[in-house]
Amino acid sequence: MQQTAPKKVVNAWALYDWANSAYNLVITSTIFPAYFEAITGDGNEATVDRVSFMGRSFLNTALYNYALGVAFIVVALVSPLLSSIADTRGNKKNFLAFFMTMGSLACSALFFFTPGRLALGIACLIIACIGYWGSLVFYNSFLPEIAAPQDRDRVSAKGFAYGYVGSVLLQIICFVFVFKPELLGGDEASTIQFRFSFLLTGLWWFGFAQVPLRRLPRYQMHLVDPKRSALINGYLELRTVWQQLKRIKVLKRYLTAFFFYNMAVQTIMLSAALYAKSELQIPTTNLIIAIVLIQLIAIPGAYIISWLSGKIGNIKALMVCVFVWIINCIIGYYVPTHGVYEFYALAAAIGFVMGGVQSLSRSTYAKLMPETKDTTSFFSFYDVTEKICIVIGMFSFGYLTELTGSQRTSVLALVVFFIVGLLLLLHTLRTQKRESEVQLSSVVHY
Repeated sequence: MQQTAPKKVVNAWALYDWANSAYNLVITSTIFPAYFEAITGDGNEATVDRVSFMGRSFLNTALYNYALGVAFIVVALVSPLLSSIADTRGNKKNFLAFFMTMGSLACSALFFFTPGRLALGIACLIIACIGYWGSLVFYNSFLPEIAAPQDRDRVSAKGFAYGYVGSVLLQIICFVFVFKPELLGGDEASTIQFRFSFLLTGLWWFGFAQVPLRRLPRYQMHLVDPKRSALINGYLELRTVWQQLKRIKVLKRYLTAFFFYNMAVQTIMLSAALYAKSELQIPTTNLIIAIVLIQLIAIPGAYIISWLSGKIGNIKALMVCVFVWIINCIIGYYVPTHGVYEFYALAAAIGFVMGGVQSLSRSTYAKLMPETKDTTSFFSFYDVTEKICIVIGMFSFGYLTELTGSQRTSVLALVVFFIVGLLLLLHTLRTQKRESEVQLSSVVHY
């Protein structure tokens, strides 16, 4: 029976969440979206802000969504191959280090993103996003290796909790400079305080990532056909995994459900800050307070939902989370412009299910996986599913925003994705029950 790795190894694994979640908070959720909206807009709330990029005029918020969509396309295309090679060559830590370094350097390079350097900002945004999500392919694949099946919900939740604590700590440090720009020789009209926050985020990510890179176990190399290149063996590994997935009905149906509900979850998380800033016209200070509130509530939320899964099962707990997300979307559609307190309430509700649904989704997949040494290849399917759904979600959100001129319609449209995901989770639960009954019947008959 598999044993959970020593506490030192588990804590080191969780510390990578501490390191990279700073990017997710500062760059994805708070300071960078507000900064991007400010320097690409005209400062007039009554006008629609458009920017010129690569010979075409875009709504500034739509361009931001499209840029992230491009990043996720790249990750979706390269991660299956890289993860398969990592499984066959035993160098997943090298790939983790590569994507982490690329992402943290691009994040730091946003220090040079000033008004008039839109192309640089978009390029660094895309590269940092690729680095962050690319590294998660290999980070997630360590979970079934360091945690026994009965401990995976707890260990997964621990990773997210570390991430929320670490990201909030760095966010507070960045706030000091944002609200006290004179510490950097700037003033309220300068941008140095924001750009210095991007630099700090990159350094934080790179620095704390060194601990897991040293302490995580080095994967044992598989025996591969020496006559074939790593490229061919990588594709063969993917084909083998796909053939196994097709035979596991519960896992296949769970991934389909995950595709739809996670499409909406990730789109909301990536677009929420710009929605609040440009559509609801929430002041930057209030927006930052709301985002920090989300992070703080997400910590107990991840553990409570993990506890709930132990009581009613993973699939049922995920169904509860998705139902709450549907309610949150409907509320988000009706939050009035300048409705700061209504937005605070919505942020609290989102925070409670945000960490839980991500943590539980990851650990549920790890539980449903068959016993295998090709953990990275299996998790590449999970991650590619996630990236493709994000691409569809982000491009849909951006397109509907440009088509209607309002992000509210895009938010309401996400309810459809959640409802489809909820129905598919119900289908997954029924399939799981039927298979359990068949197994029990076989044992009794035997």
